[in-house]
Amino acid sequence: MTIEIPLIEHPSQFPDPNQALTEPNGLLGYGYLLSNELLIKAYYEGIFPWFNPGEPVFWWSPDPRAAFDPKTTTPSKSLRKKLRQTPFVIKVNAQFEQVIDECAKATSKRPETWITPEMRLAYRQLHQHGYAHSFEVYQDQQLVGGLYGVAHGALFFGESMFHIATDASKIALFYLLAFTRHHGFQLVDCQLPNPHLKSLGAKEVSRKDFLSYLYQYRDVEMPASIWQTQDITHNFLF
Repeated sequence: MTIEIPLIEHPSQFPDPNQALTEPNGLLGYGYLLSNELLIKAYYEGIFPWFNPGEPVFWWSPDPRAAFDPKTTTPSKSLRKKLRQTPFVIKVNAQFEQVIDECAKATSKRPETWITPEMRLAYRQLHQHGYAHSFEVYQDQQLVGGLYGVAHGALFFGESMFHIATDASKIALFYLLAFTRHHGFQLVDCQLPNPHLKSLGAKEVSRKDFLSYLYQYRDVEMPASIWQTQDITHNFLF
């Protein structure tokens, strides 16, 4: 059976997320462009791109999706102990390009990556326009973990994370949650539920509830200054 999905080449063509397919879960449409304008509009509507090399750009709004409540999610006791005992340094927006490049690298557990050169370029441009941000973990002045995502109002949409040192991606995540909690963010989206995210405290959120958060908080004005390059290592106690 052939599934007909709309071609999306302009922000005005994004359909209502509630019209997403159930099989595959959340697919809204496809296109051949990945511009700043499309990406900004997509995240504003709770939609994200996800496609493999050689494929068109597929746009998604799954139901349910995974999300963290920054007000209630805290690190485990073992991770808190590691944070106290190991001299990690955590920064915001110091090495965005390096973070996304590390996230794009193939690993033994992930032999193929969906973060294509086209995706890396698109998110670097989003970063330059103040929408995409990175959280980085350093040990002995070396980048050993991090994550990146997109902010809209009081919402943060996580995209991908990596680690070289054990638990470094978890540390980046919990500093992201502490940072967003401190600045009044209401939700940290992480797209598709999986056992690893659930083990860290992510909850499944129905599309209906997610869109309710989205419409309520996406236009909250946040000062651009919170995203200046900064060291946040000692800003939060766990």
